[in-house]
Amino acid sequence: MSTARHTLAADLLDPPRRSPDLDVRDLEKRTRLMRIVTRLIAVSDLGCREIARRAGLPAQKVSDLLAGRLEHLSLDELQLLHRTIDPQPTSH
Repeated sequence: MSTARHTLAADLLDPPRRSPDLDVRDLEKRTRLMRIVTRLIAVSDLGCREIARRAGLPAQKVSDLLAGRLEHLSLDELQLLHRTIDPQPTSH
């Protein structure tokens, strides 16, 4: 049996699992917002701990964001961080 047929048979028996948390549109929004928030943090006079405190989030969330661990932050948490750093957001 060829590898291609074997792989196809395996896919039919155990189809790839889909997670509702990995919706493409949500991921795109979170990625875009992550880039904006990361840039704002970089130019901010506030430290990461202070930003987290003002947002009411654990400091680990900001660390996760800066480390690129997007899966650790929800869209709501990213929006909260954005509003905390840039209370007068401009249109993007």
